[in-house]
Amino acid sequence: MGVAMRQQWASVLVRSKEVVLETRPIPNPDEDEVLVRVRAVGICGSDLHYFKEGRIGDFVVESPIVLGHEVSGEIVAVGAGVPASRIGERVSLEPQRTDPWSEQSRLGRYNLDPSIEFFATPPYDGALCEYVTIPSGSAFKVPDVMSFEEAALLEPLAVAVAAIRHANLRFGDRVAVAGAGPIGLLVAQLAAFGGASEVVVSDPLAHARARALRYGATRAIDSLVEPFPEQEFDLFIDASGVPAAIRGGIHSLRPRGCALLLGMGPDTIEIPFSVVQVRELRLQGVFRYANAWPAAIDFASRIDLAGLITGRYGLRQVPEALEAAASADQVKVVVLPEADSDSEGEIEKGAQG
Repeated sequence: MGVAMRQQWASVLVRSKEVVLETRPIPNPDEDEVLVRVRAVGICGSDLHYFKEGRIGDFVVESPIVLGHEVSGEIVAVGAGVPASRIGERVSLEPQRTDPWSEQSRLGRYNLDPSIEFFATPPYDGALCEYVTIPSGSAFKVPDVMSFEEAALLEPLAVAVAAIRHANLRFGDRVAVAGAGPIGLLVAQLAAFGGASEVVVSDPLAHARARALRYGATRAIDSLVEPFPEQEFDLFIDASGVPAAIRGGIHSLRPRGCALLLGMGPDTIEIPFSVVQVRELRLQGVFRYANAWPAAIDFASRIDLAGLITGRYGLRQVPEALEAAASADQVKVVVLPEADSDSEGEIEKGAQG
């Protein structure tokens, strides 16, 4: 039995600061894929960079693209090689396709596969639409008690899981976190779960600092007034991308400490090289995640993901959602395609491609 293929609504970035709603065909799932009805999409900092500037480093928007990679939904159809029993599953999507036989994939680092196709990274479309296809192994079933909004936020939680794994956090370590946005809050929470004796979060916004104290921080400081103390921390995690914050965080590290760089900042920054060398510090970049979703699902029940959501919009309101997400008083904005959907698309539920 086939899928009744018609049209869906998609929110498309046609150029910097210009988003339009247009119809596109609903895709058929390939043999090893599932078709997912999108129920919630979180707006990420990368979406904002593409919306406002049209690029992040070497990734440049050169043609129209659908943004959005923090995705949850419901499987409504499956490819011929996927069990029909998966239809109806509520899922969170690891939003990428990789070559399982590439060198990096075979080493377990598929996030570093140079041929990766990542949602909403040029030239690949994301999920600010009504339906997407994805390899079945990248659609993770979530507990019934987890809302679709929370399931979409498993993606930033997976980033935090990957960061803490890179850190090799030890019981009793002292941790400094720059930036109390979604990623900063989540890494602070996981660091606390991982046995950190102290988690100090810096942010210039008072409401962000107050929220950090509810997400694992033992202390929150105003980054504009109070720098991190010199040589007090074993681990520094930058979730801000602010060059001054990164330099201050490096100075705050004890000998043999580690600086994890998660924030999206400028292409190049100055770092205190002599401090890195003399103290034998480790600087570690973090690029997305690999094999992090099961852990993210397990930890989600202990983290108030819903408490991060400060704005909700429909698919027709994506430009407003993007503008809102850039506001300092927002933490996480989500788009709910079903909220205002009047798509002409028709899916015959229970169908296989």
